[in-house]
Amino acid sequence: MTAIEGLWAVIPAGGAGTRLWPLSRAASPKFLRDLTGTGRSLLQGTYDRLAPLVEDRFLVVTGGAHRDAVAAQLPEVAAASVLAEPSARDSMAAIGLAAALLERTDPDSVMGSFAADHVIADTDGFAACVRTAVEVARGGWLVTLGIEPTFPSSAFGYVHLGAPLEGHEGAFAVREFVEKPSVAVAEEYLATGRFRWNAGMFVVRPTVLLDLLAESDPAFAATLRELAADSSRLAELWPTLPKIALDHAVAEPAAAAGRVATVPASFGWDDIGDFDSLAALLEDEPGTGAPTVLGDAALVQAIASTGLVVPGSGRVVAVIGLEDVVVVDTPDALLVTTRARAQEVKQVVAALRDSQPGLT
Repeated sequence: MTAIEGLWAVIPAGGAGTRLWPLSRAASPKFLRDLTGTGRSLLQGTYDRLAPLVEDRFLVVTGGAHRDAVAAQLPEVAAASVLAEPSARDSMAAIGLAAALLERTDPDSVMGSFAADHVIADTDGFAACVRTAVEVARGGWLVTLGIEPTFPSSAFGYVHLGAPLEGHEGAFAVREFVEKPSVAVAEEYLATGRFRWNAGMFVVRPTVLLDLLAESDPAFAATLRELAADSSRLAELWPTLPKIALDHAVAEPAAAAGRVATVPASFGWDDIGDFDSLAALLEDEPGTGAPTVLGDAALVQAIASTGLVVPGSGRVVAVIGLEDVVVVDTPDALLVTTRARAQEVKQVVAALRDSQPGLT
């Protein structure tokens, strides 16, 4: 696989993955963990599929508390290319800072922003979509990869496809970005064949991204450019930046102005949003009548049970007569729920932040 000339990979590595508690916590978020049983963390898996496309052109943006751990997991990435945010300001600030730095150091480049905690099964298919997106982005478009929906999910936002993009086979204009719909509305979307999941993967020239941001928030874009020119002002200026996602700050208004394109993609994408999606990802043979185990299978004794068991404390976990159960056993916390209610784990984390913050 040949590298793509002038492409930089930007990896925003943030978030605590609260729906995967107690595996994922603020001090050890999901992107630093091996959740697929490959021996590589999600962050390392992201690096592995991007390295053939960009060689050594990486910028990783993460929280200050995780910078050392990120650098340790990615020894191939230059220390100066692992950027530490003083505080979490959401994706626009993180990705925008990377764009401002690239605008100064490699102004003719294209940047692709790919989250650190996604799983992609078909790396060749992913690479082909990125190549198409880069060619479109060179023409001044903000490009997103639109994931082929596999079910009517209410957990994802959607990209509404417009007309095919002239001169770029496999790319389409974007009519609009749609917030997370109800399942009923999502079913209607899928029936049209004109909607894709918004996975938050963007490919764009750095100056195009910052200029789009400047159209709606000139002060935001100007501050990012000031930070790129003088990193000593990071502690001073960073807290003044708005806390907003790139989708809301740039992608949505740019789509309304006809400035966004998408490359529809079907390469086996998963953001492992909760234990239900993790169970589905790890389940080799559905319907076998036994739970999937992430960890040492010798520690799990299951009888007439299905679901997901994570034995992380060294204790034996026994499950009897439970369907689609989720059991996550760690040294200081035990979670028991069902796959159907896996999204509600975040409510436990919210309660613990007030009563026992050390557990979150």
